[in-house]
Amino acid sequence: MAIFRSASGEGGTEVVLAAGNPYGSRTLVVERDEDSSVAYLCSPDGAVHGAVWLANHRPAPPVVDLARINAGLPPLMPRAGTLHPDGRRPLGQLSALWFEEGDGVALYEDDDLLAVIPGWADMSRGMPGYARDAVGESPFAWALSEALEGLRPRISNARSYWRWRHGEGSWPSFQQFVMGHLDRVLGPAGRYWDASGERLPTVGITERPPHHDRGFTVLSTVGMSCQRMPTVEQWIDKPGAYARIELAVATREDPRDAALLLVWLSQYPWHSVTWLGHGHTAKWYHEPSTFPLGPRYSGVLMTANAPHMPDMSGFAFGGEAVRWLWLSPITVEALEEQRH
Repeated sequence: MAIFRSASGEGGTEVVLAAGNPYGSRTLVVERDEDSSVAYLCSPDGAVHGAVWLANHRPAPPVVDLARINAGLPPLMPRAGTLHPDGRRPLGQLSALWFEEGDGVALYEDDDLLAVIPGWADMSRGMPGYARDAVGESPFAWALSEALEGLRPRISNARSYWRWRHGEGSWPSFQQFVMGHLDRVLGPAGRYWDASGERLPTVGITERPPHHDRGFTVLSTVGMSCQRMPTVEQWIDKPGAYARIELAVATREDPRDAALLLVWLSQYPWHSVTWLGHGHTAKWYHEPSTFPLGPRYSGVLMTANAPHMPDMSGFAFGGEAVRWLWLSPITVEALEEQRH
């Protein structure tokens, strides 16, 4: 059965909050009608990635009200699943605090934590979000109180991160740290390009011309590691060693061509809500004839600690080591082999 419909605002429901994440890849939508309130985590195409019941506003039914669900209305939590079986008043002032990665969100009522929809919420697997008023685990919500020990550090880190990130001078200081590291491992900088336009995350590209025994130019992103990538923890047990990256590419040709690869991928994890790591591939998004390093290639392979490339290690941010992934062009055949 369909536990939640997509957030639509139809059928007598009212949207009381719509808050997008800083990267434009997820929106938190809170809907209510006279009987209950629910929150949805949606992508720009309207797909619902997580949903959590928030409150009943009338006495709870003894069992699931299937008629409401089939009508596409916000669900009513059955009596055994709520701390307020007699219902509670409509919710107060709502606000959202996004995780640094942008794939999860904490919802506040006034200054009180009301619910959390983490990046790993998945309705199809029976994993809704966590709600303050929920008891135990149900398809509508899991008890927030039972998850706070694990969630509280994430929420605290998110608050600290955005306070720092929106503070004056945060980006220039971070940029200076990365550029100083690259000065030490690659030598003096050449040109610098902005790769982000008006969209977060802010990312630049630095050019490092041939230096000493290195006969080729190295281009590196500057800024990807300023925020953790989404979804890493869903794939890796210890995500701290993999959540922050920068990308690099080496070339003996016109550096501006190779720089297009970094422009292409530098914001990709946050806009597509995914991560990049060692051994990953990416297929060029446009016609093969437009691939920056020649039409015989159709994508790139990402490699940590690439042989014959400079050692980029030694930089950390947010208490986590930053990994540089080297991009190398691959053919369509090699791309298919990697994917199978």
